[in-house]
Amino acid sequence: MARAIWNGRVIAESDRTLEVEGTVYFPESSLKREYFRPSTTTSTDPAKGQARYMTIVIDGQDNQDAAWYYPDPKPVARMIRGYVAFWRGVEVVNPEVKANPEGKVNPEGKE
Repeated sequence: MARAIWNGRVIAESDRTLEVEGTVYFPESSLKREYFRPSTTTSTDPAKGQARYMTIVIDGQDNQDAAWYYPDPKPVARMIRGYVAFWRGVEVVNPEVKANPEGKVNPEGKE
């Protein structure tokens, strides 16, 4: 089972993670919601679409925009709809991930 850990706490845990382009994505349902708050930050990936971010808050410490997700990914990235990824010091341990067939999103849009 894969776990995402920050500031000594498990913030997500699942045996249904996905790996895309080397990034482990956790199902939204696996998040420990008490540690997350929405952010106004967005970014755009040409292959995946617009990402939205969440800040992790544990014991009064904020990890700004440390989680991201694609609420409406482009068709070639549809497999990550409903999944969340982490960075900025969040450790992913024991990743038993299911890679998509090529382990990447095809930027040309070919299936």
